[in-house]
Amino acid sequence: MLVIGIAGGTGSGKTTVAHRIVKRIGTEHVALISQDSYYKHLPHLTKEQRAGVNYDHPNSFDNELLVEHLKQLRAGAAVQVPVYSFSEHLRTNQTVMLKSRPVIVLEGILVLADELLRQEMDIKVFVDTDADVRVLRRISRDLRERGRTFESVFAQYVGTVKPMHEAFIEPSKRHADLIVPEGGENEIAISLLASRIEQSISGKTGMQRNK
Repeated sequence: MLVIGIAGGTGSGKTTVAHRIVKRIGTEHVALISQDSYYKHLPHLTKEQRAGVNYDHPNSFDNELLVEHLKQLRAGAAVQVPVYSFSEHLRTNQTVMLKSRPVIVLEGILVLADELLRQEMDIKVFVDTDADVRVLRRISRDLRERGRTFESVFAQYVGTVKPMHEAFIEPSKRHADLIVPEGGENEIAISLLASRIEQSISGKTGMQRNK
């Protein structure tokens, strides 16, 4: 099994890169996991308190569960991926079953910042996009998909997103095997990565896991 970690700042295009790889290789060969599904469940907090949590800090993720799921997928078992509500800042009562595949693509802002997660990866990718582009994409996404107001998105960006990017996400780039400038617009990088995956699936070449 090949596990690929794709990191990058919010709005960098990492999710687009991940989806394009899945589309090219095929869902029969690739399973996609988003780190966003593994935000910690905080039902003991009020909604107002949950809204104030720093969701861009590494401690906001349940990486222990994520690592456990990656190990189970490597062993050939299916896992139940949590479904997270971004409007309520809580996990829902639902899960999505994810079956093991020859290739696992894990994408998220901080997947390269956690050593235990990195130990599960065979290829580590960082999607590097200009901050101006990223913030505009973040605003558009949160207004359209997550039921947020412009004021709340702006306050969160200034208060936590930008500082956490500088403190944790940007430094995690040093762990990457491949840096992809401009995300989903970089056809050459995506094609090279997809070709490497196809080679692994076909068994034409072996791979040493790079920790």
